[in-house]
Amino acid sequence: MQSAVRSALETLHAGNRVVERKILDLKEESGRRGPGGQILAGQPTSDAAVDKLAPEVACMANTPGGGALLVGVADDSTIIGTQLDEEWLRGRLYDKLDRRVTVEAYPVEIRGQRILVIVIPEAIEPVRYNHKLNWRVSDRCVEIDASSWHERRRRHLQVDWSSHASTHSAADARAGAVEVARDFLRDSADSSAQELADVPTADLLRRLNAVDGAGMLTNAAALLFVGRAEPGLDYLRRDVAGGDSLARVRRSHRSLLEQLQEVFTTSRAYNPITHVNGGLAQAQVRQIPERALREAIVNGVAHREWAITAPTVVEHVGGLLRVTSPGGFVWGVSPENIINHPSSSRNTALVDLLASLRVAEREGIGIDRMFGDMLRLGYGPPDIAEIDGPSVVTRLIGNHPNTAWIQWLNQLSNPLVRSDLRLLMSVYFAVTNGWLDARVLAPYLQVSEAEATDAITTLVDLTIDGHPVFVEVRGTPAGTPRVMALSEQARTSLTDLERIANIRRSWPTREDIAQAYAAARGRISTTELGDLVGAHATNIGSVLNSLADRGVLEPSRERRRGAGFHYLYVPD
Repeated sequence: MQSAVRSALETLHAGNRVVERKILDLKEESGRRGPGGQILAGQPTSDAAVDKLAPEVACMANTPGGGALLVGVADDSTIIGTQLDEEWLRGRLYDKLDRRVTVEAYPVEIRGQRILVIVIPEAIEPVRYNHKLNWRVSDRCVEIDASSWHERRRRHLQVDWSSHASTHSAADARAGAVEVARDFLRDSADSSAQELADVPTADLLRRLNAVDGAGMLTNAAALLFVGRAEPGLDYLRRDVAGGDSLARVRRSHRSLLEQLQEVFTTSRAYNPITHVNGGLAQAQVRQIPERALREAIVNGVAHREWAITAPTVVEHVGGLLRVTSPGGFVWGVSPENIINHPSSSRNTALVDLLASLRVAEREGIGIDRMFGDMLRLGYGPPDIAEIDGPSVVTRLIGNHPNTAWIQWLNQLSNPLVRSDLRLLMSVYFAVTNGWLDARVLAPYLQVSEAEATDAITTLVDLTIDGHPVFVEVRGTPAGTPRVMALSEQARTSLTDLERIANIRRSWPTREDIAQAYAAARGRISTTELGDLVGAHATNIGSVLNSLADRGVLEPSRERRRGAGFHYLYVPD
């Protein structure tokens, strides 16, 4: 949904027409048209607007996945604007819909006009308005009966098969699997886990909630302690793509715990250690961060569709780890929200059991740590996507840890940058792209613009060797999000460290930065570009002229001079 909203806002910024769809609707504020279509002044409160918006919000809430409304935009994409107070509107819609829907509302500036983005979550129970139950079909609302709605809801609610009793009793647990379980518990730094490792097997299974009242293993426990006829994992190691197989782990009639332990042991043997400097408490790191590697593999078995007999495939090729797990994303989860989506799994009992054994993380923090561990070594973030099948593919791409990046992070004035994922991702984004604002940062962090703004505010005071890491870009239009650019001192300090370490970074060119900035913001001036690249405004006019000659930009006035002159972005 965030991607759809972002795309629509970019389209409106460019002056183009937005196509309404199932999850996105344009809504002109009711009561703003006078005789002859004259636009009337907006007010911060309007009951007439609430009366018109409430049924649309209810309709979106009843739709799988929810949706978003852009308020202040006519059906033909004409921007009328709105002055409705977002907090007042949230409260009135909440009351109007019998306190069943809590929306998120935030203002956005589009070509000098203020509009509201209303994000509507999917409802848990049907939301009626005037005794009618509607949901979205294509780009319109249609009526649906309650039984059909509940049937749709039933299909999308996950039935946790892993919590149900299996046909195996506790006595069927493999001795090898029990020993592996004890090993995982002993390896934990948690004293309660270490104590649990030494209790009798029957007590161990009971305290792990692995058996029901009749002494039967749950499906989750049967998978972990007994296994299936088919392999649950298929691990393959190659030094290079297309090279000979150096190791293969593919075991039939083996418990999943035993398979996991063997895959962890084998992958560790082919995950070399690198020595790093830079003030780290730990002077040795693996080529692929070990915690991230394990988390990717565990996620590949914990959240997959076990009704499919195919194994979770783990390809370890050089510094690349690719985990392909059968079954698509759980309902509501996507690459655009996977970091911050509430913890969700089709196999809740299996996830809980793996967490109790200290094999996996609880409460969804595993994804956060996987992202953080990769970024701290100077790698890109994990690539997690759904492919045809459907299957979910997770890629961790490592090679040689960037020791200069590690040193540079350690020299930043705020140590939270290394531990707070949002701050770490924000700094990585700025180094990669040269600049950031809340609008472009929010989808990258998978948070709201308000939360992205908060992250940027924290980074404003960040320094390195006494110099600011970020500078505010001047010349931006009033009412638009502030823009922060990586300072020349920050860029130089990282470049110097990388040169000493014989690491060459591909920094974005001035043209790259100018084009990306103009595409995101709709415009760019020499003042803005000068601050973006750390140059004087009079020295970079040729960059914008070149982009204009190529049709990427167009001048705001023909003479290309004078106060306020800038270039407009020309969409493809």
